[in-house]
Amino acid sequence: MPVLVASDLDRTLIYSSAALALTMPDARAPRLLCVEVHESRPLSFMTETAAALLADLGDAAVFVPTTTRTRKQYQRINLPGPPPKYAICANGGHLLVDGVTDADWHARVQARLADECAPLDEVREHLLRTADPLWVRKHRVAEDLFAYLVVERELLPEDWVKELAVWAENRGWTVSLQGRKIYAVPKPLTKSAAMREVARRTGAELTLAAGDSLLDADLLLAADKAWRPGHGELADEGFAAPTLTALPERGVLAGERILREFLKGTRGI
Repeated sequence: MPVLVASDLDRTLIYSSAALALTMPDARAPRLLCVEVHESRPLSFMTETAAALLADLGDAAVFVPTTTRTRKQYQRINLPGPPPKYAICANGGHLLVDGVTDADWHARVQARLADECAPLDEVREHLLRTADPLWVRKHRVAEDLFAYLVVERELLPEDWVKELAVWAENRGWTVSLQGRKIYAVPKPLTKSAAMREVARRTGAELTLAAGDSLLDADLLLAADKAWRPGHGELADEGFAAPTLTALPERGVLAGERILREFLKGTRGI
């Protein structure tokens, strides 16, 4: 039976220059491979060693990139190895099969959101009304599924995020702060549901996962084995589970370690 590997991307497998955490002397820093270019500028990286490991993983398992990114944002990424047959975008709102949205899956997601959550327009209006232009740089809606803000983190009042989380909880939404972005996401919009669908289609009996943020928590809990890096929301909260391994590595070297663990898990080591 195939092994399914569902992994978050940003700050799990790929890293912006600000998130690399290269704390070693410059002469000992790992060689990096650029895996994303945006507006003619390099944006995301992994180590060359991690790139080779990912190529090996793509041959050994059903590797499923699993991201909160929109489809357009995901399609900017050029990962090493064979092109994944499946990819999960928009936090589970879109399941791509050979790069194309599965319309039936998307319709099922939309129906569940309509039944169980406050509408996106209500959440977006609340964000526009309560977020201070002093520290908000951008208001965005992703795939007509969820909303997020790009903020100046050093100016962001901590209490505002907590108050937003309470307000959202009562309406069937969840809030996640990741770097300079504050996400408001409907609770039923999950990576884990999409992962289970891919496992059903592929017949995978073993699922492995990794992620760093609160939006990855359901994915990690749903997998048979999971890993989180030493940075991110989950590390800050001390997130733990019986099937989860908390790794000490931080930054781009954590991505390398996660891929080693995926390969070990795939080979039954």
